[in-house]
Amino acid sequence: MKIKTLSLLVAMAVTANANANTTEPTEGVYLGVFGDYYDADWQNHRDMAGLDVEESTGWGAEIGYRFDKYWSGRLEYADMDFDLGGISNGSLDAERYGIDGLYHFDGGPFYGLVGIKKMNLDVISDNTFANVGAGVRHYFTDHLFVNAEAAVYQGLEAGFTDVGGKIGINYSFGSTSKTEEVAPAPAPVVAEAPQDSDKDGVVDSEDKCANTPMTDAVDASGCTLYETKEDKVSLLVRFPHDDATFSQQYVDDINAVAKFLKEHKNADVVIEGHASAVGDADYNQKLSERRAKNVAEKLVDMGIDSMRITTVGYGEERLKNPANTLKAHAENRRVEAHVSSKEKVKVKR
Repeated sequence: MKIKTLSLLVAMAVTANANANTTEPTEGVYLGVFGDYYDADWQNHRDMAGLDVEESTGWGAEIGYRFDKYWSGRLEYADMDFDLGGISNGSLDAERYGIDGLYHFDGGPFYGLVGIKKMNLDVISDNTFANVGAGVRHYFTDHLFVNAEAAVYQGLEAGFTDVGGKIGINYSFGSTSKTEEVAPAPAPVVAEAPQDSDKDGVVDSEDKCANTPMTDAVDASGCTLYETKEDKVSLLVRFPHDDATFSQQYVDDINAVAKFLKEHKNADVVIEGHASAVGDADYNQKLSERRAKNVAEKLVDMGIDSMRITTVGYGEERLKNPANTLKAHAENRRVEAHVSSKEKVKVKR
């Protein structure tokens, strides 16, 4: 119940400021009267068993002082009339008075408050409350304004937690701070920007290469930047003992060299044949040449011009592994090729 009531009061405060202007007094005294609502829930009060004190409606008056743009203080008096429940019916008269400090956010209409209140009641003992809340003001003129606010009250003696709200009308005797109308500054004179026709970041007066593509990075003269890009591929084909025929497992590797040569028209390839040191050296020389020639013929079959292919046989002159073992001999029976290409390519932005 208290949460719903507090929410309603806050909504009332925000609605009250829907069309608020920003003229706020910066200092001075103000007087006001207000309608007051207080939601209590004092059941089985210690001074009278079975007595339930419920909500109150009433009126009040306040006097305040605005110290500066952000801070003000006030004294408050409220005449209250509580409904009674439980074993009693009717009403209970009470008076509330106290002091509040207010902080005005950004010096504007919304404010927070904190204070201390004394509640004097008929029949039952008095109670002191600490309160905290929020509110909003709406100025109709430079001095006449209404305010709406909601607060939570915490009993310091009986321990009750209540909520309350009020809507009031006030008159301020303080001085106001008006916002002076400032004539708009003359439009600055903007110098015409230098032309850059091809949008490469170099103005036309300094651009030595007009109409460079938008994708190209350029130098200080507006000309396309290039870099040397190196690409390469290698080939290793192994052969059985005393055989120049390579296994089908190497076809994909040979095809990778063919693809590289097709993509890099400026590159040529040298196919190097090798043999192991087993057997006659002259025989191994010819065997290495046949191995290189067979790989070259495969490249031609794959679409590579024979003029771009050179074959050479080294026999047993360049052993990869000089050991006299079966493993070493297998490593030496091979064809190798290393192809590289260097090209100038544009640097992209």
